[in-house]
Amino acid sequence: MRVRRTFTARTAYWRLPVKTVLISGGGIAGPALAHWLHRHGFETTIVERAPSPRPGGQAVDIRGVALDVVERMGLLEQARRVRTRMRGMSILDPDGHEVDRSTEATFSSGRLDSDDIELLRDDLVRMVHEHTRGDVEYLFGDSITALDQDATGVRVAFTHGASRTFDLVIGADGLHSTVRRLAFGPEDRFAHHLGSYLSVFGADNFLALDHWQIWLRDGDVGFGIMPVRDNTELRIAFGFQSPPLPHDRRDNGTLRRLIVDKLASLRWEGPRLAEAAEHAPDFYCDAMAQIRMDHWSRGRVALLGDAGYCPSPLSGQGTSLALVGAYVLADCLARASGDHHVAYSRYEQRMRTFVNVNQALATENPGGPASEASVAHAKNALSLDG
Repeated sequence: MRVRRTFTARTAYWRLPVKTVLISGGGIAGPALAHWLHRHGFETTIVERAPSPRPGGQAVDIRGVALDVVERMGLLEQARRVRTRMRGMSILDPDGHEVDRSTEATFSSGRLDSDDIELLRDDLVRMVHEHTRGDVEYLFGDSITALDQDATGVRVAFTHGASRTFDLVIGADGLHSTVRRLAFGPEDRFAHHLGSYLSVFGADNFLALDHWQIWLRDGDVGFGIMPVRDNTELRIAFGFQSPPLPHDRRDNGTLRRLIVDKLASLRWEGPRLAEAAEHAPDFYCDAMAQIRMDHWSRGRVALLGDAGYCPSPLSGQGTSLALVGAYVLADCLARASGDHHVAYSRYEQRMRTFVNVNQALATENPGGPASEASVAHAKNALSLDG
């Protein structure tokens, strides 16, 4: 068998002939992994349930070692150009009166003088998609329905497309991962509810906010509002405490009505916020939960990002975990000379402490921000060249 040599600026690997990899999930983790796998000589396909890159979503953060990943991808300057540029924030009481303010930090991004980058999730999704679409096969509007793996590969059945066989399958399909369910079992074995729900949706800037966030808490509900797109739009993040709800996560009608009713009961701007939630085309609502697993691989199948180790948005580190995990997994596959067992084992060894530290950010101080020392440790608890 012919062996091919591949050299990169940082590493040189001897590798077996090209392997084919199917990635489920076209958000951030999946395309980031596809980028690195392509750089290492793999043939990569991404299947995504949505008909195109998903719009909407909250602001996300690229922090610590994840900044190095984005720089190595060649996207750092582009990310900086579209970053949010907040001047500060106000904290309001339930009647809308300001009780505190800061021009040094915001709850969404931390210190404003930090090197970290806060940007809209849909901007980052667009960036990684555009960066990879010329090198990666994308299957939009489809999803995996079955996985059948043996010693030679994984036979994958799709909702719409014909069945195909791949050498490896990676689940980068989020908190409610289909790949995880098919390969590891029901979600309730691994999901840990954190006692709250989060809804995110967009609206016109009816509050005339100028690069300024506002935050309000009223009992067991609260929200943050930030202007985006040069102050032309708002992104509203509304949270409320609740045990697990019986509504199916895809039943947006029921969840939307619940959010609309809760918003309408608020004393400050409740009616306008409720109207925005009722009509938002990008409405999202889901439980705050973590995925905790003893192993992230089974045979030829492995998990990446939220699918394997979701820290929840409460940690502020989900995007960084996805970007770093993608880099490390691709690096391990390249270094293992085609042996996925070795690669997956090394991937877990390198990522486990980083994941644990970042997940702890969401649980060390429920309902409040993590300590600065914990955040600093979590941002840099891994070396990319380990």
